[in-house]
Amino acid sequence: MTDDLPQDLGTFDALVDIIARLRGPDGCPWDRKQTHASLREYLLQESYEALAALDEGASDKLCQELGDILLQIVLQAQIAREAGEFEVADVLRGINKKLIYRHPHVFGETKVSNAEEVAHNWEALKKAERAEGTSILAGVPKQMPALAYGQEIQRRVAEVGFDWKDIEGVVDKLVEEVREFQQAGSAERKAQEYGDVLFTLVNFARRQGIDSEAALREANERFFQRFTYMEDLCRRRGLTFASLSFDEQNALWEEAKRGVK
Repeated sequence: MTDDLPQDLGTFDALVDIIARLRGPDGCPWDRKQTHASLREYLLQESYEALAALDEGASDKLCQELGDILLQIVLQAQIAREAGEFEVADVLRGINKKLIYRHPHVFGETKVSNAEEVAHNWEALKKAERAEGTSILAGVPKQMPALAYGQEIQRRVAEVGFDWKDIEGVVDKLVEEVREFQQAGSAERKAQEYGDVLFTLVNFARRQGIDSEAALREANERFFQRFTYMEDLCRRRGLTFASLSFDEQNALWEEAKRGVK
């Protein structure tokens, strides 16, 4: 059974061959039954696990998770090949052509002096690729997490000048949105105004060079670590967290903040 395995497992072709075999007549029943749609959740999950590895700064985990993402890509390409849609070579050809086209300062004669000019040229080239009348926001997937989506569409409109001149304008807008939230009379209106507050906070973060999605993800992780630290303290001290007063819980929280940075 192992005689026909790829000899060098460190190649891309080896992965393509293994996935093809898993999808073959004598392959894995689970792999054979998968479709583009059924694999959607796994692609999303593996992407989040790679993000977690990046946040942890764990290179060994990142190596593993990137492999899992690559598995999802090749599996999708194999399903497409079987359906006569496209080949994995088409995927590689497409991204290689895109990289060459969008880096004329490397593969052509365009001159740039910094990363900002590169980003500006990148957007200009993307605009040239869009069909006439297509919105600059059309290419942003609405399936993105809401904070990330909000930051990306604000970044794109800022590229064409739809942005505050300075950070004070964003702060004034935030104050205005908070006031409108406070004045909202119905639950539906409050929800709308709260969305506007979040949207403006995302804009503020963008202007400060902060990734809103990553910042909230890291805040969630800090809270998780500190709360579980409090739970551990309670276990070691024979306490029941829910029975503590609010002041006692807050004292534990301050202790957790000192114990978990």
